[in-house]
Amino acid sequence: MLNYDSEAPCYDATRGGDLRADAAAAAVSALLPADAGRVVDAACGTGIVTVRLAAPGRSLLGVDRSAGMAAIAAARLPGCIVLGDVTRLPLASGSADAVTMIWLLHLLSPDDSAAALAQAARVLRPGGALITTVDKNDAVYRADDEAAALVRPVLAEVRAPQTDAAGRVIDYGGSLGLTLTADATFTGSGQGRSPRQWRERLQSQRLPWTTAAGQDREEALCEAIAALPGQDRARADPVYTVISLRKTGRQPEPRP
Repeated sequence: MLNYDSEAPCYDATRGGDLRADAAAAAVSALLPADAGRVVDAACGTGIVTVRLAAPGRSLLGVDRSAGMAAIAAARLPGCIVLGDVTRLPLASGSADAVTMIWLLHLLSPDDSAAALAQAARVLRPGGALITTVDKNDAVYRADDEAAALVRPVLAEVRAPQTDAAGRVIDYGGSLGLTLTADATFTGSGQGRSPRQWRERLQSQRLPWTTAAGQDREEALCEAIAALPGQDRARADPVYTVISLRKTGRQPEPRP
C-alpha cells in the first residue's frame, strides 16, 4: 500500500493533475442531486476534486485518514477537512445529502470496501446519493490500445475480482437500500500509455496479477508488446466510470 503521507506533495502531478480533476469533478457534479446541500467526499485525498464540487448553497466536507493528504486538502478548503477512516466515518447518520468516493473502493479489501459502502449508506439521508467510481483499474485495459488488447486475456485469467467492480458495488449497495439511478464517464487526459510504458510497468513487478501469470507469460507479453509499432507513442486515454446510487426511505440490514 502506498504511503500517502509521503506521496502527498507529488500526488496530484503524478495522477493527471488539474485536467483529470476537472474531468472527474464535471462527471460527479452531473450526478449530484440538485438539492445536495451537504456533500461529503470520503477519502478526499488532496481535495483536488473536492474543491471543484463547490456550488452556491452547498457545503463540502472532505474526510481522509492521511494527515499529509488532508493537509493539502485543507489548504484548498480551509475548515472543511477532517481526519477519519472511510470504514468509520466521523459523521452522524442521515447527515449528508451526497457522499462521493472517487478512486477509493479499488484500493480497499473486500471487507473494507463493503464497510465503506455501508458507512456511506448510513450517513446519507433518505433520497441522498452515493457517487462513486467503479471498475477503475479496468479503464486502462479497456482502452483502444494494441498493448491493452494483448494484456486483457491474460489479465482475465489470473486477476482476483475487483472490489470496485460495478456489479459488486450495485449488488451490495442494493442490500443497503441504495439503488442505481445514473452513470457518467470521464477521460483520464494524458494517461494513455505507450508500448514502452506498458512493458516497463509489466516488468516492474508492481502488479500482483503479473506474479500470478508467471514469468514466462509476462516475458511473452513484453515480447509481443515490443513488436508493436510506435513504441514511444501514447495510445488512447482511459475512460473512467462513475455511478450514482440513491438511498431509499428504509435502509435494510447489510448482508453478512
